Amino acid sequence: MAMTVHGRSGLAFMFSASILLQILACAIYNNWWPMLSALMYVLVPMPCLFFGGGTTQFLISRDGGGWIDAAKFLTGASAMGSVAIPIILRHAQMITTGAMFIELVSFFIFVCTVLCFHQASLDDDW
Repeated sequence: MAMTVHGRSGLAFMFSASILLQILACAIYNNWWPMLSALMYVLVPMPCLFFGGGTTQFLISRDGGGWIDAAKFLTGASAMGSVAIPIILRHAQMITTGAMFIELVSFFIFVCTVLCFHQASLDDDW
């Protein structure tokens, strides 16, 4: 069953909401340090593009190999960096607690978007 237009627009809305929260965490508190975690948002899909053939199916496979294992490691490392950066910035008192929570909610929405996209790509027959 192919993804419908409503499914695609829902994913686009979730992704947009995540990016909006990312920007709001910076703008509300007049501090642009939280945008550092947006760099990780760019790095998360890169292993899928370079080593996974543009799909997320390699992440759940048990197949190993040098490049597949490297892609899994890089995906996990960039995902953990997305959580760790706001927490480290808060610990260093470079951002406020509110900005940290907005960043973490933004990442949660981003992860939900990726998981929904992954499930939809598994359901596609092409």
